[in-house]
Amino acid sequence: MSAQASGQGGEDVVLLQLGEYTPDVQARLEAAFRCVKPADLERDPALAGRVRAIATRSNLALPAELVERLPALEIVATNGVGYDLIPLDLMARRGIVVTNTPDVLNAAVAELCVGALLALLRRLPQADRHVRSGAWAKGAFPLATGLAGKRLGIVGLGRIGKEIARRLEPFGVALSYYGRSDQRLDWHYEPDLEALARAADILVVAAPGGRETAGLIDARVLAALGPRGYLVNVARGSLVDEAALIAALEQGAIGGAALDVFHNEPDIDARLSGFDNVLLLPHIGSATHETRAAMAALMLENLEGWFRERKAVTPVTA
Repeated sequence: MSAQASGQGGEDVVLLQLGEYTPDVQARLEAAFRCVKPADLERDPALAGRVRAIATRSNLALPAELVERLPALEIVATNGVGYDLIPLDLMARRGIVVTNTPDVLNAAVAELCVGALLALLRRLPQADRHVRSGAWAKGAFPLATGLAGKRLGIVGLGRIGKEIARRLEPFGVALSYYGRSDQRLDWHYEPDLEALARAADILVVAAPGGRETAGLIDARVLAALGPRGYLVNVARGSLVDEAALIAALEQGAIGGAALDVFHNEPDIDARLSGFDNVLLLPHIGSATHETRAAMAALMLENLEGWFRERKAVTPVTA
């Protein structure tokens, strides 16, 4: 591909950039496209008519109102696996291609899930503070909870869910899963979410976001999980009824939680910070140098492939 993508007549392709990228990714974007920001559209409204592509991040909402202002838009490439914050119905009506970056982040999210679960059960952040504060000299750190032998339920056994299951299996856990259908795997399929929670010591949420899964982990599921049960969410904040979760934590109705995603992140509910049995992470499931580089490369391949030969590498088909 030439240094800069060109459309019919050789004009530069105008790309609307949402979110920030590392310097190397930014350089590649600017080498291939004429990159503009939302503020540029406000300064020059006529520029909206020339935008043919959007590069965005999966944790940023793409408002339908913005899309409606872009009559020439052909493709939206998100740097992430999730696309629940993109108005897919509008895209379908307009014939706009949507792409994401599946598979390249599976391992990183699964690693983070395992690490978060171990940190939650073994109380690793608290143990670190115990040593740093000098409290160890005054007494031993309290006993924690082990992972071996636990019953673990996974909500959503897609690509990432399977990676999580494979990494947890060597710990000697009993695995079950809930999802749209029985995938005929070695692990037990449970078609009833409350039954899965009731039978589990640990419930891991790995399902995609969107209208169908909003509030899936509600007060009834948390009650079924019970006061000795732990919740781990590495999917989307929207899957968990956060008010119900906070109420369950306040009442001691569940044993604890590890959360990498939240409602209204990064401005999360301050009450979550007050629970010593909750591990809070800043949405870092895919946040490794290697994974973010692979995600950005795939996003760029989707954009360049579309304007080179009208073919995206990983189009969203949902």
